[in-house]
Amino acid sequence: MLNAVRYSVPLVDAVEESHFGGKAASLSSSLRAGLPVPPGFALGTTHVEAIFEGHADALQSLRAEFTRLDGPCAVRSSAIGEDSEGASFAGQHITILNVRHEDQVPDAVLSVRESAHTESARAYRRKLGMDETPRVGVVVQRMIEPDCAGVMFTKNPLTGAAERVIEAAWGLGEAVVAGLVVPDNYALDEEGNILRCTAGEKDIALSGSPEGGVIESAVAEELVNALCLNDAMLAALHNLATRCENHFGRGLDVEWAFAAGQLYLLQCRAMTRNR
Repeated sequence: MLNAVRYSVPLVDAVEESHFGGKAASLSSSLRAGLPVPPGFALGTTHVEAIFEGHADALQSLRAEFTRLDGPCAVRSSAIGEDSEGASFAGQHITILNVRHEDQVPDAVLSVRESAHTESARAYRRKLGMDETPRVGVVVQRMIEPDCAGVMFTKNPLTGAAERVIEAAWGLGEAVVAGLVVPDNYALDEEGNILRCTAGEKDIALSGSPEGGVIESAVAEELVNALCLNDAMLAALHNLATRCENHFGRGLDVEWAFAAGQLYLLQCRAMTRNR
């Protein structure tokens, strides 16, 4: 039974997309390229299924790896076929943020697995002509508590123009991805020169709760319409975009975060034709 189960591996070693899924393989490649990805580990599809079936050894291995990360974690889906150029699964598979205790991590993994089995996710797979039965890997990463975060497209997603388009908000980037705020909007040319800086209305911010999970709080009035990013931060994002494109190719969808002055790469995938 469990002799055939491949347990979790350090994220840098999750190179086999057919077992660990698209997100894990992309993050593994990013780490091996020296990009600033938070540390973590990856669970292959057989490990996730063993956890679903309640195998004690699989659960023990998961808890031990979580404890070694020594801090709150984000538990993220990495299904086979996810984050590909033709299928991002954006909005289909959930992420569980700020998992703080080893007893919480199995339930977080199971919640991620369950999100891939919903009728909505199955319908998405049918629409793209994919096998309806998902094979789900999972990524567990050290949680970043950002000062600001967001998304960056390395070419304009609407026009295809050769410019970086960046959206940013205070706190966790989920506020941008979920449309909870009107984010700041920036555009840079291919040399990193600033073409546009438009302040949004960022009246709330998401952050990790000491008890686990995410809380929503009001942003100080003077910051609601203040730009999140200064020139040095925009230059750092341009540099990150260039490094990502040198490694993965042009036309990328990047999720990023700044925490205590350090820029982190949270996700890098091809801009998709199908969202």
